[in-house]
Amino acid sequence: MAEKPKKPQKLKARLPRGLEDRGPAAINATRAMVEKIRAVYELYGFEPVETPAMEYTDALGKFLPDQDRPNEGVFSFQDDDEQWISLRYDLTAPLARYVAENFDALPKPYRSYRFGYVFRNEKPGPGRFRQFMQFDADTVGSATPAADAEICMMAADTMEALGIPRGSYVVKVNNRKVLDGVLEAIGLGGEENAGRRLTVLRAIDKLDKFPADEVRKLLGPGRWDGGEEGKGDFTKGADLSPADADIVLAVTQQRDDWREAIAAAETYLAKSEVGQAGVSELEEIAKLVAASGYGADRIRIDPTVVRGLEYYTGPVYEVELLLDTKDEKGRPVRFGSVGGGGRYDGLVSRFRGEPVPATGFSIGVSRLQAALTMLGELDTRAEFGPVVVTVFDRDRVADYQKMVAQLRQAGIRAELYLGNPKNMGNQLKYADRRNSPCVIIQGSDEKARGEVQIKDLIEGAKAAAAIASNQEWRETRPAQFSCAEADLVARVREVLARHDVAWG
Repeated sequence: MAEKPKKPQKLKARLPRGLEDRGPAAINATRAMVEKIRAVYELYGFEPVETPAMEYTDALGKFLPDQDRPNEGVFSFQDDDEQWISLRYDLTAPLARYVAENFDALPKPYRSYRFGYVFRNEKPGPGRFRQFMQFDADTVGSATPAADAEICMMAADTMEALGIPRGSYVVKVNNRKVLDGVLEAIGLGGEENAGRRLTVLRAIDKLDKFPADEVRKLLGPGRWDGGEEGKGDFTKGADLSPADADIVLAVTQQRDDWREAIAAAETYLAKSEVGQAGVSELEEIAKLVAASGYGADRIRIDPTVVRGLEYYTGPVYEVELLLDTKDEKGRPVRFGSVGGGGRYDGLVSRFRGEPVPATGFSIGVSRLQAALTMLGELDTRAEFGPVVVTVFDRDRVADYQKMVAQLRQAGIRAELYLGNPKNMGNQLKYADRRNSPCVIIQGSDEKARGEVQIKDLIEGAKAAAAIASNQEWRETRPAQFSCAEADLVARVREVLARHDVAWG
């Protein structure tokens, strides 16, 4: 007996870990956010530029691991000419490549903004995605602290434009040169110590997550995730001596007056020109923002801010949300940082072989959108769908299509029902699922009279909730009326105006 052929196995539909699908409501909320951010950036004189999602891997920066297949932290593949290409890790390194390639044609300083998705080949977790959106603004070609001060002021204005009230956010500013000066004074200067310096920076960057004693372990021999030896994963530390770790913590502690942190390391900073330059630049930024009316409640010098990436060379900044709220399970949530940036004078210089100062700021759009949604500052309701013209008589599709065209020409979103027109009930269900404000119906009787029926689905839903009896519903037929064909556009506009329906 012949074997029964096996049924082909269905392909399982599954979303890769660390990614998300997004529907109309989330997309519309993102669009609204992006337009508000864009308006502030353009008010400050920044212009748009767009770079591809992929770059040659070596262009993304020396902070990437040097491996045979450089895919730790980034998604990479080899082109047919054996060149390594990676999905962009951020929007800053691609800008540096763009500026270097078009250097002579661009005005200097060059002020630009860009937004788009970036990609991280990291372990996904709650709130940590492998693809997320950022919105950046950068000034390339200016070494003055005024450029950094301006970025900080723009960051503050952007938060308020997004509906975050003053006192509910703060732009925190520090200068990497201060910590670099201290590290130089304790013997961690020079290229040969670059790895240990980066380990120190990443340890200090965790002061907002870990107590100082846990960060001290990361500055020293290392730390077990479980808190005790042998528990959890082990993170190797920077191997600083206890005395040197104390100095690093002293200059990066949260204080009421940032100058107290400087005083704590004054002996070490006095030995370093870099460190003294960092203090001078912080003084200048503080003076400039104060002169423009930005008090410490909006922009504050904070010694704890260091940023984890290696390419920062001077002032660094973070925007922190100070609001506490609760998640869907009632647990307290503190959002923390929703954006950051700093000065990166070496990125463009790598391509040019000459000094090219640059500073910039990035808003984590995806993270900030989650925060604003939870705080109720974003409208996450589904947008209204188009007006649906139903097909009552399949031999008269041309007539119905003409109505659709009239509505579209009047700037009203409209579509012809393109499914099986056999059942009118299914057409109305379709319009409901599309969140349509109203549907157009024209049978042979209405056509003979030169009329159409308009069914107001929003009003109908309200009436249905108020009417207890189906018989009463059928008798009154609320929210459905006739009008002349010539008045179609005007009467549809009345329905849209009644319910404040607006698109885009």
